[in-house]
Amino acid sequence: MKKVLTLAMGLSLSIPASVWAQAKLVEKVTRSGNEVVIPYEKYKLPNGLTVIIHEDHSDPIVHVDVTYHVGSAREQIGKSGFAHFFEHMMFQGSDNVADEQHFKLITEAGGTLNGTTNRDRTNYFETVPSNQLEKMLWLEADRMGFLLNAVTQQKFEVQRATVKNERGQNYDNRPYGLVSEVSAKNVYPYGHPYSWLTIGYIEDLNRVNVDDLKNFFLRWYGPNNAVLTVGGDVKTADVLKMVEKYFGSIPAGPAVSPVKLALPKISKDRYVSMTDNYAKVPMLRMVFPTPPQFSKDEAPLDCFAEILGQGNNSILYKNLVKTQKAVNVSVFNSATELSGEFTISVTPFPGQKLSDIEKAVRESIEEFAQRGPTADEIEKFRNQQESGIIYDLESVSQKVSKLASFQTFTGNANNIGNELKRYTSVNREDVMRVFDQYIKGQHCLVLSVLTKTEPDNRAAADNYTVDSNGYKAPDYGYASLKYNKAKDNFDRSKVPVAGTNPKVNVPALWMDKMNNGSIKVIGTADAEMPVVNIQIQLKGGQLTDPENKTGLANLFAAMMNEDTKNYSAEAFTTELQKLGSEISVGVGNDAVEVNVKCLSKNFRQTMALVEERMLRPVFLDKTFESRRKRTVEGIKSAMNQPAYVASRVYEHVLYGDNNILGMNPSEKTLNNITLDDINAYYNNYFNSRDVKVVVVGDVQPKDAVAALGFLNQLPAKEVTMPAIASAPAVNGTTVYFVDVPKAAQTEFRVGVVTGLHYDATGDFYKSGVVNYPFGGAFNSRLNLYLREDKGWTYGARSGFNGDEYTGTFTFSAGIKAAATDSALADVLRIMKDYRSGGMTAEELAFTKSSIGQSEARKYESGGQKAAFLSRILSYNLSASYPADQNRILEEMTLDQANALASGRVPATDKLVVVLVGDKEKLWDRVKVLGYPVVELDREGNRK
Repeated sequence: MKKVLTLAMGLSLSIPASVWAQAKLVEKVTRSGNEVVIPYEKYKLPNGLTVIIHEDHSDPIVHVDVTYHVGSAREQIGKSGFAHFFEHMMFQGSDNVADEQHFKLITEAGGTLNGTTNRDRTNYFETVPSNQLEKMLWLEADRMGFLLNAVTQQKFEVQRATVKNERGQNYDNRPYGLVSEVSAKNVYPYGHPYSWLTIGYIEDLNRVNVDDLKNFFLRWYGPNNAVLTVGGDVKTADVLKMVEKYFGSIPAGPAVSPVKLALPKISKDRYVSMTDNYAKVPMLRMVFPTPPQFSKDEAPLDCFAEILGQGNNSILYKNLVKTQKAVNVSVFNSATELSGEFTISVTPFPGQKLSDIEKAVRESIEEFAQRGPTADEIEKFRNQQESGIIYDLESVSQKVSKLASFQTFTGNANNIGNELKRYTSVNREDVMRVFDQYIKGQHCLVLSVLTKTEPDNRAAADNYTVDSNGYKAPDYGYASLKYNKAKDNFDRSKVPVAGTNPKVNVPALWMDKMNNGSIKVIGTADAEMPVVNIQIQLKGGQLTDPENKTGLANLFAAMMNEDTKNYSAEAFTTELQKLGSEISVGVGNDAVEVNVKCLSKNFRQTMALVEERMLRPVFLDKTFESRRKRTVEGIKSAMNQPAYVASRVYEHVLYGDNNILGMNPSEKTLNNITLDDINAYYNNYFNSRDVKVVVVGDVQPKDAVAALGFLNQLPAKEVTMPAIASAPAVNGTTVYFVDVPKAAQTEFRVGVVTGLHYDATGDFYKSGVVNYPFGGAFNSRLNLYLREDKGWTYGARSGFNGDEYTGTFTFSAGIKAAATDSALADVLRIMKDYRSGGMTAEELAFTKSSIGQSEARKYESGGQKAAFLSRILSYNLSASYPADQNRILEEMTLDQANALASGRVPATDKLVVVLVGDKEKLWDRVKVLGYPVVELDREGNRK
């Protein structure tokens, strides 16, 4: 139910008179019955700032989001990447917040934070314990109103280098990373702000100066172009007081008018090609222009995208993947503020011609034209959308993000009901209408992604060149902008003091046993959302792979997601989607995992499908061959991703040739696997002994146990996990180098097998505490030095990992290629200093505060609760172990911490170092460091 109230009706009498004169209540939205709604109150300040407050007292946390209605669509030719670049600068301090203090203050408060930029908006957000709210509002207000004097040339240069590294890591240095950039350039007219990506071009980043960036802030970062949304364990009146205090005096910025541009028109099919230096196989991408987000046509276009190419019951899957012409297909309608793009992407098997793939895609589109959507396809789309919208309301951060987005792009924060209605009311006529209007007979971009080994495999000869004639840069009003600082009647330099620590309660749990105790069930009943999450673990997993058949467990899990006795794979998916439910089978190190998510109203029907999936799988030879081939091609493609290669080779070097933990699936080992192996795996490992089940959500224990009764039908077999061979001794630091010619970055993996297995309250936990200020937090020594001081990386981290079989310590990062040798020397120097000198008293206090207060964020979502319960079950822990951890943390002395640092942080003279980068540029420079350097191939074998 929605009610618009006057100010006098809506505000608490506890608000001071000064606030009464400032904050204007715009509307109040409350829930009526069981309707899907996010209750809130919306206010407007005289400076134009829109404030939305949502009270949710289910967890002692608060989420703060500031969304500025500016993204890369406010840029122009020659100055791309400004919006994203400025997102980085907003974390570099302001008048009252020192350099690097923003991250530290939030992390120390037990919070998490980030910022994101897209075409149309930039947002900044943090989730913290509710007692830290005032500090968050102070931080956000300080950078909204008091940023520019703190923007220095040095900070500017460091963040410019960081953004370049981000581009290298996420775009330039990975297969198909530049496909979207080339696509956008050729779909939109020259100068259209969607014709480049948000990350921008390197040449534009090189030419930008600090004054350009300051003008961008002055033009777009005023409170009148922002929405502040606060949600969680708060009182609206209290939030208003704080918002008025910290934001009320910030002057409004220049007026901002909506961007209005015509949809791009493609008068004839545009054939364009590009060469990808990292891709193993070609790709075909076809893009049709479509209407913007929130248009009446968006939902039916999304429905058509699903029917055409999403899931194993789609038309393109049937015509291309099942016929083994394509490794995978992807179809989606991506709608943003100014326009949409209906995109079809196909990665074919080697040997396929892109011209044939294009023909098959067009034939599939014509197939749809002849038959249209079926009743089942419409039903499953509607139900999936309903469940997806509800799933998205599971956390306060998700709810706040919805409110902020709706307000920014529609002016109506209470838009979720409209979203639900427009997606659940899609019908056949809607889908056919948009198909006829935007796809059938319409022209599109056809992009051929070529490889070095197949430079001529084009769909057709190139016939399009971008025309830059007639472009006129928009006048955004950057001339004569002035920086008007707020004037306050309080001392803004004082950091607000946190309130009383909120009480954190771990989820109340229940436990049960089935099948004479061989099946253990743990759960927590939670009716806050009408959702149920279930995780079923059976003994098995990757550790059971035979040496010459590495990848068997993963291939088995893939086959478990296919046909059953009573359903083909496609029919099973359809039944599942009609319920809006999810069932997936995967593997971990020592378990086969079945994960289930559904609306509580569909719990029983979903569990009937889980029973079908687990008890009555059918393994068909044709399906097996297709799955195996696609898995092989997937690995081949991944072997061109430096980050994947680095992790794979690192594991191989750490554990050696004879340890399953160091063995990775390959074309050879996968081709050794037969259908008989899949059947044998099911017969040997799908049993009722040692089964662990986690249940979280809106279901009563007795109903959950009853629905799981089918597990008793599994045979009772003893499963013995294989012994794990010892890791080879590391007698000295050796650098293992894998060549990736012309790599823009070098992937680092540095570490050692520690033998420190997981434990919740012993040395493993304590070592994680000690690592936190070294490499675990954003403002750790490693990340601050490599990212914030040097600008060599987008992110650097270290950590202890462990389970019941092994333990490791690893440093990882993608480092600017030119800095590889310097970075390696500095990483080892920082590690050596930390091992010998330990942390400071200030770092220990920061660590205690950050880790201790972060407890408030650990039990909000169903996934978080499930992870907590799973850990209890897997390691036989007491439900009170978090309290024990907090006690250990609080009582840890500096001497104890530094003794652990000395004993647990690896010695720099006994490390495995894996570098994946450009040998031609870096080999001699790395050798100068004095360590033995061994060249390996991408499988980890010596060359």
